[in-house]
Amino acid sequence: MLHYLLKRLLSLAVSLVVASLVIFLALEVVPGDPAAYMLGINAQEDTLAALREELGLNGSVVERYLSWAGGLLQGDFGTSYTYRTPVAEMIGERLWISLPLALYALTLSTLIAFPAGIWAASKRGSPVDVTVMGVTQLGVAIPNFWFAMLMVLVFAINLRWFSAGGFVGWDAGFLLAMKSLTLPAIALALPQASILARVMRSSLLDTLSEDFIRTARAKGLSKRQALWRHALRNALIPVLTIIGLQFSFLLAGAIIIENVFFLPGLGRLVFQSISARDLIVVESVVMLLVFAVIVVNFLVDLAYAIVDPRLRGRR
Repeated sequence: MLHYLLKRLLSLAVSLVVASLVIFLALEVVPGDPAAYMLGINAQEDTLAALREELGLNGSVVERYLSWAGGLLQGDFGTSYTYRTPVAEMIGERLWISLPLALYALTLSTLIAFPAGIWAASKRGSPVDVTVMGVTQLGVAIPNFWFAMLMVLVFAINLRWFSAGGFVGWDAGFLLAMKSLTLPAIALALPQASILARVMRSSLLDTLSEDFIRTARAKGLSKRQALWRHALRNALIPVLTIIGLQFSFLLAGAIIIENVFFLPGLGRLVFQSISARDLIVVESVVMLLVFAVIVVNFLVDLAYAIVDPRLRGRR
């Protein structure tokens, strides 16, 4: 297990280095001058040169990358070109919205998908199975932003159960803050729950057709007992993969939902920073999201080894 863990840690470190290079170089080729954007088209050349020097834009590509990467290792994300405040503070403020939103949505997705997938697999070919598959197909097909706007129309404007957007802040109380995140979380969760339920059903059906399940049935276990005692655990590996990918998507890909509900999260920060040509913010936020994706995949790999110890010797 220790050898397996060390191999995965080495892979994680290499992935982070490669990701940092790709992110930095990709943004370097984006056209436009942050200094010119900040000062406007009528700025004098000497003023532009002074601002570029202040922002550290005059160094070579290698120097700027090493300065940025070295700062990341020390927890220093630099200073925003536009807002003139530390990027770490900006990320920290918005992470307290995006992270709970992602966890909230993932929890809802899992709580919906697991029972639905297991129920459909246990009733294969029945009206229950057909209904679950039909509903999940609809959930996959509907764009989450359209569903978000529909929920705003129904629950915020017509019924007035929730606010149409914005975030009250954690200072207002945990319940009020979570209420502000409920509609966005549902909009994010339902499409993901549909995908997860279908994967759960498919994986369970594949496992239930294995020889060891037939052996368990031959020894006297009912179909329900075989499912819960043996099939479910063995069917979890592809499900864990999807859960890991979904958390990464929910954390990094909520930009549209955050804009629909006017949530000041990481996705909206990236959108605003791209519009303002604030590259240091974009680089740092994207790197943080990549780090989250890689770490989640690392944890999923560890979960594989826990669920199926045979995998420890294969990687």
